[in-house]
Formats: sequence, structure tokens, C-alpha cells
Amino acid sequence: MQDRITRVIMLAVAVLLAILVVQPYVDSYLFSARTPRPVVARGDLSELERSTIQVFETVAPSVVQVVSLSQRSPRAEAEPSESGTGFMWDAAGHVVTNEHVVASGSGFVVRLASGEVLPAEVVGQAPNYDLAVLRLNSRSGLPPPVAVGSSADLKVGQTAYAIGNPFGLDQSLTTGIISALKRRLPTSGGREIAGVIQTDAAINPGNSGGPLLDSAGRLIGVNTAIYSPSGTNAGIGFAIPVDVVNRVVPELIREGRVPTPGIGILAADETVAARLGVTGVIVAGVAPGSPAEQAGLRGVNPAVGAIGDVIVGVGDEPVRRLSDLTDSLERAGVGQTVALKVMRNDSTRTVEVRIVDIGQEPSQPRRP
Repeated sequence: MQDRITRVIMLAVAVLLAILVVQPYVDSYLFSARTPRPVVARGDLSELERSTIQVFETVAPSVVQVVSLSQRSPRAEAEPSESGTGFMWDAAGHVVTNEHVVASGSGFVVRLASGEVLPAEVVGQAPNYDLAVLRLNSRSGLPPPVAVGSSADLKVGQTAYAIGNPFGLDQSLTTGIISALKRRLPTSGGREIAGVIQTDAAINPGNSGGPLLDSAGRLIGVNTAIYSPSGTNAGIGFAIPVDVVNRVVPELIREGRVPTPGIGILAADETVAARLGVTGVIVAGVAPGSPAEQAGLRGVNPAVGAIGDVIVGVGDEPVRRLSDLTDSLERAGVGQTVALKVMRNDSTRTVEVRIVDIGQEPSQPRRP
């Protein structure tokens, strides 16, 4: 009787083992998808998806890749060196990009979204704004210019779209929001751009010069820089506001350069002002014959250890730092006269000063 029970148990164990061994093969035979699976209808796209697609499909054809050509030797042909992004500005074949994209190149080509490659030449550069304009040698069959919006009424939290060529990968779209406004961005020209847009839309090397767009597909900025220890996107990107772009680019097309509004002073470093507890721009020096000298402004007097005049306002606008002053002078424009509020020896007075183009006067300091 005991042997019989043992045989039954061993048989049951053998059956279970057989089932465990055979089951995967049975499941594979019964449940494997040996033919293409039927497609499940997804339903309508969401409103946000439709809006994003429309922005990309409308603007992407007008976004181009700007490729700088380097010269290896006098006998060697030009070879691709580095690239950035640009976009069509007008029907005449002008392309807007960053100044740092074209700063070191000896020649340039532009690759359209269609894949066509066209030679291009630089018609103007503005290092103070990190903007440059190229002109395509061919004007037939060009994509339309990007619609221009406004940056004056932007709000933090608005949706932002960036189209560009990160790492040379063309026609890439990233989305995010406007994270902050009124940032300051130093440029290679030794000045600062005021009112810069901060966004968390992914911006990486190669995106420089590409458009930042609002949800209507309008240009609201030109992507120019990222803040990242690694050099890749860390969620903080910056764009030159379109109101600045719309003022600078036409001048580059007409003149090839942009005037540098100034009054002929050398401003002290802002850290010096902060250390002294001074709010405003300390005049460290005044250029001989400049409008600042003619208006009676004084710089630092090292003989007696006295700081220079402190500019605390332009018209009705307060001046707390250098970018406030340069922004006010740029908005007024070369040839205009502004009323500066100047503090000297704890007393404030107002002086009239004429704005000149200090970029054409090498003898004057490069500061305003």
C-alpha cells in the first residue's frame, strides 16, 4: 500500500514537472503574435498637441542650419568647421543668427529644411547684441520669413518653443515655458543685453541663433546661450528678446553694423559700487572731448580718494546698474539728448548729455 502511494506521488511530481517544462512552449504556440497586430485607433489629438504640431509645421521650413567653413591651408579646400541655427528674416534672403556663430568663420553655407545647401555671406555683425545677418546668394524658392511677435508683453509661464539644430541634428523641436524675464546677458562686445528671456525649453550647442516662439508661432526671441556646468541643457536657456532683434537687424541690413550709444564714460565695476554701498553707476573716468566731459561729469580722483559722479537716473527711469544705463541710452538712440540724474557729494543734480556712437570713436572708452 505504501509503495502504491509513493508511486502516485512520484507520478504527480513527474506530471507537474512536465507541465512546467512544456508550458512555455504551449503559451508560445497559443498566444504568440505570429502576424501583424491590428492597429488601435488613438482618437483625436489633444488641443495642446495640435497647437504644437501647427507651430512646428508652420515655422520649421523657415529655420536653417548655418555652417561655418574653416581653411586648413592655402592649398586645402574649405571644410565644415562648426554649425549653428538661423532663420529667414525677409524675402530678400536675409538670415538671422548669433554673432558668435559667424565670428570665427571664413565662409559660410546655409542648409535649408529641404536639404538644399546655399552659399551665404555675412552682411552685418553686432557683438554687443550677439546678432548677425547673412544673405543667401540665391533668392529663388526660399521659405517664407518667420512671423515677428513682441517681447514687451511676455509673461512668465507662457509656453515657449525652440527649433534648431542641436549637435547638428536639424529640425529639432523642444518645448517649455518662459521661466523668467529681464535677465542680463554679457556679450563678447563688452556690454550686457537687458531684458533677456530665460526658458527651460531644451537648448543645446547647435541651437544658437534659432528662433524662440510663442504658441502662435511668432518669433519672441533668438536663442543664444545656456547655463550649464556640463555644456549641455540643464533647463536654463537664454534668448535675445525680439524687440531688440527687430531694432538691430534692420540696421545690420542697412549699414552692416549697429551704433553703440554712449556718452563717453568708463564705468566702475559693479562690485566696487556694491562694496561702497552705492546704488547707481560710478563714473570711473571721462573721455576727453566726450559729451560726458562737456556736461561736466567727473571720474574718480585717486589723488584724494574720492569716487566719481554716480549716475542714478535717466529721465524718469532709475539707474541701479550699468545695464540700466546702457538700455536707456539704446532706447533713446544716437543723436538724442537725455537728462541724467547725477549724485555728487550727497547732492543730486540733472545734466543734459548728448548720446553719440562710441563705436566710431576709438579714442573713447568702450563703456557708455
